[in-house]
Amino acid sequence: MHLRNIFSAFTIATCLCFAVLVTSATTQAEQLRVLPAGQLPNDSRLQPPKDLNGYFPFTPSKDVKSWEIRAARLRRQILVSQGLWPLPTKTALNSVVHGKSDMGDYTIEKAYFESLPGFLVTGSLYRPKGKEGKLPAVLCPHGHWSQGRFYANDANRVRTEITQGAERFEDSGRSPLQARCVQLARMGCVVFHYDMIGYADSQQISYEIAHRFAKQRSEMNTPTNWGLFSPQAESHAQSVMGLQTYSSIRAVDFVSSLPDVDASRIAVTGASGGGTQSFMLAAVEPRIAVAFPAVMVSTAMQGGCTCENSSLLRVGTGNVEMAALFAPKPLGVSTANDWTKELPTKGFPDLQKHYDMLGVKNNVMMIHNPHFNHNYNYVSRAAMYHWMNRHLKLGLKTPIVEVDFKRLVDKQLTVYDEKHPRPKGGADFERGLLKWWHDDTASQLATLVPQKADDLGRYLEQIGGGVDIVVGRGLPAASDLEYDQTDKVEVDNYLRIAGTLTNHDRKEQLPIVFFYPKQWEGTVTVWPHVAGKAGLMNNDGTPNADVQALIDAGQAVVTMDMLYQGEFLKDGKPIAKTRRVANPREAAAYTFGYNHSLFAQRVHDILAVVSFVRAHDYTPEKVNLIGVDGAGPWVAAARAQARDAVSRAAIDTKGFRFAEVNDIHSPDFLPGGARYLDLSGMLSLSAPDPLWVAGETPESLANVRQIYKVNGAADNLIQYEGDQKKAAAAAVDWLLKIK
Repeated sequence: MHLRNIFSAFTIATCLCFAVLVTSATTQAEQLRVLPAGQLPNDSRLQPPKDLNGYFPFTPSKDVKSWEIRAARLRRQILVSQGLWPLPTKTALNSVVHGKSDMGDYTIEKAYFESLPGFLVTGSLYRPKGKEGKLPAVLCPHGHWSQGRFYANDANRVRTEITQGAERFEDSGRSPLQARCVQLARMGCVVFHYDMIGYADSQQISYEIAHRFAKQRSEMNTPTNWGLFSPQAESHAQSVMGLQTYSSIRAVDFVSSLPDVDASRIAVTGASGGGTQSFMLAAVEPRIAVAFPAVMVSTAMQGGCTCENSSLLRVGTGNVEMAALFAPKPLGVSTANDWTKELPTKGFPDLQKHYDMLGVKNNVMMIHNPHFNHNYNYVSRAAMYHWMNRHLKLGLKTPIVEVDFKRLVDKQLTVYDEKHPRPKGGADFERGLLKWWHDDTASQLATLVPQKADDLGRYLEQIGGGVDIVVGRGLPAASDLEYDQTDKVEVDNYLRIAGTLTNHDRKEQLPIVFFYPKQWEGTVTVWPHVAGKAGLMNNDGTPNADVQALIDAGQAVVTMDMLYQGEFLKDGKPIAKTRRVANPREAAAYTFGYNHSLFAQRVHDILAVVSFVRAHDYTPEKVNLIGVDGAGPWVAAARAQARDAVSRAAIDTKGFRFAEVNDIHSPDFLPGGARYLDLSGMLSLSAPDPLWVAGETPESLANVRQIYKVNGAADNLIQYEGDQKKAAAAAVDWLLKIK
């Protein structure tokens, strides 16, 4: 049923007589229900949440323009999820290169630099000998091999791999990680083979924390000086994966700074977890020219380690689409007898179609090796060598055949010695690192608060762009929404009309109730409540006094049961803890890297209702939002996303801040929610439209007030400082008085 039918119903209500469908014997619960007793809404969000082992298809865009729009938002999603929107301030690398070993036709040096102050990225630097001029560089993140850069395969296993054709020589089979670095150096490339956090020389944050985190640490879950994986870190979008991605970005800075490197020819290749790092870096770092992520790009398992997951990252997307962000640049991938084995039929044809649409169909390649288990063996490396030769313009004759080399062991490769001591690490270092990261972000965002109108664009890009990803949705298309009426009652001076609002695109459904005055003046107020639609009604199903005041003034009021309210609850009891995926490890990213948080989903529900009442025929002159009695934070987030679709909003925040939520499964938990000036950042996005705010202090609203001032709308921000118990009535009074 379209909105025009509803409006027609009440605009001619004085000429019609409706049967009263509710008898005096009907219970309150029956009065308030939209669906039959015992029936839950037909909503996809009631199904088990998605996890990393789900199905993640990629649907190519129909044309270049559509892809450019999608790609821009997806890159922003990656950066926001990694805590890199905006990027941390690039401090001095303070790079050190020492301990050169002459290996005949190439050299190996020990190298490290600071990606963040005091946080070292360590690795081996391979250089060819006898080459002149600027050389291409290849970054080699290693993935989850035991001891990483120091990895040594079992000798007996290597002999088996040689007989199977997976390897050619014992040393390269013992260390396929070193093998690719050596061969690429022999081909004329400068190669930086760097440690993942917690591997080899990178021990400031331990392997157990970075890759095996399993249980929340109460001592790290604190309002200040928090640690990784804490609710506070998650609300500020800080993660191990973000640290690793940023270290890879700084690795590009490092190799670009070397005098013998051609900064226009930088490539990246890694396998498994190193493959994740490779396509993630390629997606967000424009200086990468060629990429070859091995055995990781897949529509199936997306990466099982905590270092491969961050909250917000894969909501609505997956590894294949993120790899597609590298287009039109040259992308090579490989498969094995693992989660990538179906790539030839699921994922790669879409990548081919994607590259073809962009006019570069020959810039994507796959080598399919289902007869080998998870690997980066000689067969895959050989394909990579040819890919690099072609696209880095090395000019080598083919075929390129890997030659044996002398494998080095950990004592020869470690970057630390008496002159280069190990840096401090541990819990205090971890806290200090995250504090620097947070303080730097806060400082950057504070400088974005504009002093004049010309500065608004950057503020809206960073704050608005960040909030957009954190909330995860804007207004749904009105064409996706359908209303089905289930009940209509004429009472006194209004109609109460109930039904379901279905978002067909998202497969979501809301029980919804409209109160329409018989003499409608053109305004609709959307009013969510912490108790759902029942929170705005008396025991007999009539609207409460505050709602009735709006009706008496000729305003229509709409309320609804949002997810896990009212008719979404089998037992009627509000939930205290949100759902989590089956993964037993207590890292938020395993759930919220693939699913919106409950807080965000409830904001989506509000946005669906706003879109419905705003966009249909008989469009109201004004659409208002009101959030009081605990619903203020949802409404603030919805108002930030709705922008021009909402005329004015009244919000009682009760001083809520996402940074103070201390449980990753609290219904109030929102990954990234605190990062963009917390709730005040969302409130500021209401400017220049009228905004009434309760629950704040003059100091806490300073940023919001400045945004309104710069917009030339200082008078449109009203701060209520009266009795909090009367905030709802005061909000209604303001909505009735403001023009």
